[in-house]
Amino acid sequence: MQGFLTALDLTDTGARTDEDIFTGPSQWMPLGRVFGGQVLAQSLVAAMRTVPDERHVHSMHGYFLRPGDVNHPITFSVERIHDGRSFSTRRTQCYQNGLPILSMIASFQDPDEGLEHHIEMPSDIPDPESLPTAQDALKHIDHSVARYWSTERPFDMRHVPSPIYLKVDGEHTSRQAVWMKTFLPMPDDPDLHRAALAYASDYSIMEPIMRRHGIAWSSPGLKVASLDHAMWWHRFGRVDEWLLYVQDSPSAQGGRGLATGSIFTREGVLLATVAQEGMLRLPIILE
Repeated sequence: MQGFLTALDLTDTGARTDEDIFTGPSQWMPLGRVFGGQVLAQSLVAAMRTVPDERHVHSMHGYFLRPGDVNHPITFSVERIHDGRSFSTRRTQCYQNGLPILSMIASFQDPDEGLEHHIEMPSDIPDPESLPTAQDALKHIDHSVARYWSTERPFDMRHVPSPIYLKVDGEHTSRQAVWMKTFLPMPDDPDLHRAALAYASDYSIMEPIMRRHGIAWSSPGLKVASLDHAMWWHRFGRVDEWLLYVQDSPSAQGGRGLATGSIFTREGVLLATVAQEGMLRLPIILE
């Protein structure tokens, strides 16, 4: 958990051109590649540092350009594209060794009044306390990835109907849901919770595609890579309280798959909407 918070605590280098420059560490990951959610959250934190405190992010669109290396820090350059009466727009470029690994643009808005509605949370989802943890599913596996997913991630993740770490049980459907929250309490900074939500939104968003085709994370030769990630924040919620991430995949083709997600509070309030396209490749396509 501390490594997660440290990663989001960027350093202002004091360097200025026509951009604001920040640096941040890379969290350790068992396969040596930077977790995409980490870079998304860090790029958002960098952009947040350049807007007024009362102006909050409402949308983000990012493209993953290269895999990051956990052995090197990341540099974030923020371009102040526009500041209007109600909205601000920022572009964050993320670099390692002088090469871009993520390009993100985000929009921020002052609080405002307007029309109000949201979709309803599914009513047939079991409570998170009744579901097995990742540690329950993986505790008998002696592998660095299994150990990380079991005990070292900052978020508690509980799948409905079941996780697909090792196998896909039941119907091969393009829908699933995940209860998630941080294992430990978070600071009260609302923007930190928004960035942490972006972080967690990247964990399982590709899984509806995999579930539809009976592909588990342990499938030999599986290669999965996020290509882009879009997120819209509708309302504020804390990530150290249970949130339900309802996910679906409308299409997969050409070695790519699209997935969408809706994030609700336990009380059924819609907090955010997510969309991501990813690359998924196997030596033999499973059906």
